Amino acid sequence: MFLVLIMFLSSGCARGNKAIQIKGSDTMVNLAEAWTEKFMEKYPESAVAVTGGGSGGGIASLISGTTDIAKASRDMHHKEILLANRRGVYPLELQVASDGVVVVVNPANPINKLTIKELSDIYTRKVKNWRELGGPDRQIVALSRERNSGTHVFFLETVVKLGQKKNPNEFAADVLMMPSSQAVVEEVISNKSAIGYIGLGYLNNRQKALAVGKDKRGPFFLPNIATVKKGEYPISRSLLFYTNGTPEARVQRFIDFVLSPDGQEIVKTMDFVPIK
Repeated sequence: MFLVLIMFLSSGCARGNKAIQIKGSDTMVNLAEAWTEKFMEKYPESAVAVTGGGSGGGIASLISGTTDIAKASRDMHHKEILLANRRGVYPLELQVASDGVVVVVNPANPINKLTIKELSDIYTRKVKNWRELGGPDRQIVALSRERNSGTHVFFLETVVKLGQKKNPNEFAADVLMMPSSQAVVEEVISNKSAIGYIGLGYLNNRQKALAVGKDKRGPFFLPNIATVKKGEYPISRSLLFYTNGTPEARVQRFIDFVLSPDGQEIVKTMDFVPIK
């Protein structure tokens, strides 16, 4: 499991001061770390711990009472809310940023655009060779995030199932489940046959982002801040915080910072999409 633990404790922090716990989405780890660093500069008496582990892990921690904030790149499932309520936890959802899920290939791959249906066919293995899509005669190596990832769930529901809840499509058994977004990045960089998906903040010039269209008629849009903000890029989503009801003052102060102009400027700096 991909796990990042960052503790920011200043010399001015009172002994025994309880750290704000933030757990969950790996997509949001770097963003949460950036927020935390600036927050600690502004409020050096505070302590914040940021942990990865996937959206599902963060939500499970909220339900078990071991985190103050669950960061998630997907909505909570109905069954998760019911379980939380049975345990006396009443999740409060807050959007803190937006994101585009970027479909990436090796720069040597001549393919530049794909439809949602073509992506679904790749991940269900109805299409197995790049030649079938106008590319080279090479077997497609399809990469996915692991099942605990909110990005995995979002991509499954939006792309693999074509946005249809009752669609029976699932990831094929030979799709490679990767432990982190960075693992997807590294495999795509080193493998000319690979295709994967990552959050917008993980995109760099060593991978090639594909333009995505709803169908062959287009239009096709590349993922960037402008196309996500306008709702043009078809694989866009909200990045969320969940708390147990109204958060206590120390947690609310962190959330207020995240939603402030300074906090939303960090969203933009980290290549995600600010909501303000």
